[in-house]
Amino acid sequence: MKLSTGFADPIVAKHLVDGIRATAQTPVKFMEVCGTHTVAIARNGLRDVMPGTITLLSGPGCPVCVTANPDIDTAIELGRQPDVILTTFGDMMKVPGSRSSLQKEKAAGRDVRVVYSPLDALTVAEEHSDKHVIFLGVGFETTAPTIASAIQEAERRDLDNFSVHSVHKTVPEALRALVNDPEVQITGFILPGHVSVIIGSEPYRFLAEEYGVPCVVAGFEPVDVLQAVWMLSKQVADGRAAVEIAYKRGVVPEGNRTALAKIEQVFEPVDAEWRGIGVIPGTGLGIREEYARFDALRRVPVTPEPPKDIPGCQCGEVLRGITLPFECKLFGRGCTPEHPIGPCMVSSEGSCAAYYRYTDYGKTA
Repeated sequence: MKLSTGFADPIVAKHLVDGIRATAQTPVKFMEVCGTHTVAIARNGLRDVMPGTITLLSGPGCPVCVTANPDIDTAIELGRQPDVILTTFGDMMKVPGSRSSLQKEKAAGRDVRVVYSPLDALTVAEEHSDKHVIFLGVGFETTAPTIASAIQEAERRDLDNFSVHSVHKTVPEALRALVNDPEVQITGFILPGHVSVIIGSEPYRFLAEEYGVPCVVAGFEPVDVLQAVWMLSKQVADGRAAVEIAYKRGVVPEGNRTALAKIEQVFEPVDAEWRGIGVIPGTGLGIREEYARFDALRRVPVTPEPPKDIPGCQCGEVLRGITLPFECKLFGRGCTPEHPIGPCMVSSEGSCAAYYRYTDYGKTA
């Protein structure tokens, strides 16, 4: 049996669903932290097979979604500067800032370009030596090593016209903020697979040891997610809390030491603002002094207008797990993937986009 086929095997999935239903006897709320998990759950109809005792909440695991308005506004202002080419991943183009978006800025004549990797941005810098090429670095620990490598490669090539606006974030302490939030009720976490490939499972141990919250690192196939839910249900039923790995083909407890070393070489912890959660100390990745000449805001200081919220948008509440996407008054009523009002409807990993594309929630009376 091929690996991919096995992890979508309907017989295995049915056994896991039966196990979940037999185990989950008390009401629980499990949060899937990762946006890719949200998409997998919605696309495969996994919410529909859960027993009534289990509620699956979407968490802040979409890096595009949790990027706060001030950071988007700053990126827009950077793109407005003379002789600047702003490069970014495609998901960021339609994300609304306070008054504009990168897509609107491009339509207005700004030089904003979609690239598929930060190394592509280096190529743009080499091809346009008369311009300052800025890469908008958005993501979690998953993408940080590649951007760190791009900065080191820019140094090796002596590219003085390249820099990065880093709005990277790190995940574990954001989960601490959620469990400390009195409005958020979380019984257990389905931990992100991609991030955990880099950092491992050890950085989450405090959730079980300090807060008694069960945690399972999951992969992204249907059987992966169902196995994680079953393992969480078992922890709850047994009255214990641990950090377990249901994605052993990709994750080891200590993580990827080479990638972690790369992050450590180029970045240092800074405070970061998360949409819907607020400023969380030490969860951002700022560029170290040794690489200061590749820090966009040191090279091109800008002061955007004060940020403002998007009227009626409840993306912040969705990202905290206190509002389900279809409970937002704008969901499907003006806010759609084609015409997004908030970032959770923009990103391919956004929870609102996943609900809209793959489920009937909020679409029927």
